[in-house]
Amino acid sequence: MLKVKNCMEDLVFEMIDGIIKDIDVCKCDKCKMDIAALALNNLKPHYVVTPIGEVYTKVNILKQQFEADIISEIVKAAQYVAENPRHDVNILK
Repeated sequence: MLKVKNCMEDLVFEMIDGIIKDIDVCKCDKCKMDIAALALNNLKPHYVVTPIGEVYTKVNILKQQFEADIISEIVKAAQYVAENPRHDVNILK
């Protein structure tokens, strides 16, 4: 079965934890999803149509090519979320 897949989503979610661990930002699920959404809105989507088993090959190819852009957008999004959290400020980081 063929599916349309935005490989950029997978890449952002693969990288987000490793990037935000060193940033002073809340790491709750809501903040992580806000960071991911902001980053993805600023990254060009990369859609592929492949059999499900081949999607991971496409992701690995894209990861090398776009890693710097992804890191940059996640960091910018994390800084924005840190300054503008959308949850109770008493939630532990």
